[in-house]
Amino acid sequence: MAQHFLLSAASRTLSLKEIYKGGEEAAYQTFRKVRWPDTDGAPVCCRCGCVDAYEISTRRKFKCKGCNYQFSVTSGTIFASRKMAFTDLLAAICLVVNGAKGISMVQMSRDLDCQYKTAFVLAHKIREAMASARPAAPLEGEVEVDGMYHGGYVRPANLKEDRVDRRLAENQTGKRRVVVAFRQRKGRTLTFVAKHEAEGVELAKQYVSRMAVMHADEASHWDHLHDGWQVGRVNHSDAYATPESCTNQVESYFSRLRRMIRGQHHHVSGKYLGQYANHAAWLEDHRRLSNGELAGRLAALSMHHPVSRSWKGYWQKNA
Repeated sequence: MAQHFLLSAASRTLSLKEIYKGGEEAAYQTFRKVRWPDTDGAPVCCRCGCVDAYEISTRRKFKCKGCNYQFSVTSGTIFASRKMAFTDLLAAICLVVNGAKGISMVQMSRDLDCQYKTAFVLAHKIREAMASARPAAPLEGEVEVDGMYHGGYVRPANLKEDRVDRRLAENQTGKRRVVVAFRQRKGRTLTFVAKHEAEGVELAKQYVSRMAVMHADEASHWDHLHDGWQVGRVNHSDAYATPESCTNQVESYFSRLRRMIRGQHHHVSGKYLGQYANHAAWLEDHRRLSNGELAGRLAALSMHHPVSRSWKGYWQKNA
C-alpha cells in the first residue's frame, strides 16, 4: 500500500524547532527576502518605489533617500504595526499550514505565548491574505457544486410542554448560513457564504465557464443549471456516485471544513464563516505541497497584502 503524502518525509521541510533555532535575525532576513524578492532583500520604498534607502539598524527601519519616508519590512502589509517578534510571526504561519484541519486560537496562543486576542486577530489576518490568492478566472473542465448548512441551531426547551416545532420559520434564529462550494476536479475550490443554497445558481453564472461540465445532486434548485451548462446529476437516495456523475470531491472538502469547525474551533460566527471556508479551501487545494513550500507561499501572500481594514484595531473597535 502506498504511503500517504502527509506521512512522508517530503511533506516535512519546516519545523518550529528550525525557526526558533535560527533566531530573530534569521527570521528577519527571511521576511526581507519575501517582501523584496527582486532585490534579494534590499529595501524598496513602499511609498515612492525608490531603491535607495538608509538603513537604521538600531530600529530595523529604513529611510528613503528620495522622499525621506521611514518604513520597515512590514510597513503597508498585513503585519503592519506589529509588536510580535519575527520568529513568532514565522512560527504562526508555520502553525497555520501545519494544521491540516485548522488550529484553535487557544492552542496558538499557548504555542506562541501570547494573548488569545492576539492569536485570534493574527490568524484572521493570515486568512485574509489567503483569500487574496483566489484567481479571478472562471472554473473550467468538470466542476462539482454543493452546499453545507451551518449555524442557526435552536436549542430545545427543557420541559416537553415548552418545546416548539423548530422546523417552522417563526421558530428559527435567522442565523443559519450555507457555504456554497464549487470544486474543480484536479483544480481549485471556490467558496461563498449565502443564506440559501439556491443562490449557488447565480454564483455559477459568475464564476463557472459555460463550457464546463457541472455535477450536482438532485436538489430542485440545481435544475436551473441545465439552462446554461451540461449537467450530471446524482441522487444520493440511490447512490453516492454513479459512472455518469458524482460530487465526492466537493463533499470531501465539506467533511474537512466540518472537522475544522467542530474539532478545532467548536464555534464559528456566520460573520466570519467565509474566512474559515477559504482557509479550508486553500489547505485543500495545496494539500500535496510540503509545509515549507506552503509557509513560503503564505508568507509571500501576507507580505504583499495591504493593511487589513477589517482587522486593524479590531479589539479597539476601530475596524
